[in-house]
Amino acid sequence: MMRVLSFDYRPHARFIDPARDRAQLWRLVLGIVLVAGFFLVLSNLVFGTILGVLDPQTASDVLRDAQTGQTAGGMLLLLFQLGLLAVATAMVVIMVHRRRPWTLVGPLGLAVRQFGAVLFMMVLLTAALWILPPYEIGEGTLTANMPIGRWMLLLPIAVVAVMVQIGAEEILFRGYLQQQLAARFRSPLVWMVLPAILFGAGHYLPDSAGSNAVTIALWATVFAMLMADLTARSGTLGPAMAVHFANNISAMVLTATPDEMSGLALYVLPFGIGDEAAMAAWLPVDFGFMLVSWLAARLAIRA
Repeated sequence: MMRVLSFDYRPHARFIDPARDRAQLWRLVLGIVLVAGFFLVLSNLVFGTILGVLDPQTASDVLRDAQTGQTAGGMLLLLFQLGLLAVATAMVVIMVHRRRPWTLVGPLGLAVRQFGAVLFMMVLLTAALWILPPYEIGEGTLTANMPIGRWMLLLPIAVVAVMVQIGAEEILFRGYLQQQLAARFRSPLVWMVLPAILFGAGHYLPDSAGSNAVTIALWATVFAMLMADLTARSGTLGPAMAVHFANNISAMVLTATPDEMSGLALYVLPFGIGDEAAMAAWLPVDFGFMLVSWLAARLAIRA
C-alpha cells in the first residue's frame, strides 16, 4: 500500500530539464496561442486540399463524417487531423523555446522500452476484461458494427491513426504543457492539474452527451492527471502513450458508442453517451478500469 501511495518523481526532473532554459510564462502563453493558430491553419490547408479535389456533395459528406466519426473515412480523417497538433507543437517548441521537438518525449530509447512494457500489460488487462464474466454490457449486448473481414482490412490503418491521435495529445498535454509548467512551478497542483483541466475541457461534449457531459469531462480530467503522474514517475511519455493508446483502441476500434466515433469499431455498445441511465451504470466501471490501468502501468515500469 505504501508503494502504491508513494510519489517518486525523481525521473521527472530529467524529463523537464530541456524546458528549463526558456520557461518564462510569456513564452508558454504565446506558445499555447500559436499551437492553436498553427493547428487551425494546418487543418484548413489539409482539408482545403482534400476537399478541393472533390465535388461539392462529396465534400459536404466528408466534412459531416469527419465531425461525427460515424464512417470509417470520416473517423480516419478526424484522427489524422488531430495529429496536426503534434506538428503545431513541434513548430512552437522550435520557434518559441528554441529546443528540439523530440525532447518533448523524453529519452527516446527509454520511452520506446517503457511503451512496449506497458502496452503488453494493457493487452493482458484488456484480454482479461473481455474473457472474464460478466459478458453483458448494461441492459443489452454488444452488436456487430461491420463485417469482420472489412474490419480486419481497416485495422492496420486504424492502429496507425489512433497512434497518431494519442501521440499528438500526449505531446501537447503531457509533453509541452507539463514540461513548461513543471520547469516554472514545482507543485504538481500546477503542472499536473492545469493541463488535465484543459484536457477535460476538450472532452466536454454537451451536444451529444447531454447531462453526462460533465461526468465524461471529469473522467477525462482524472485520466489526464493519472497520465501526468505516470509521466512524472517514468521520465518519458512512453507509459502514458501506451495506456492512452490501449484505451482509445478499445473505445474506438473494438467497441464504440452508437451515436458517434463508431466508424472504425467492430462492435457498438447498446447505449449512447447521451443515455443517462446506462452511462450512470457504465461510467463507474470505466473509472475503475482506468485506475487499474494506471496501477498496471506502474507495475510494468516498476514505479
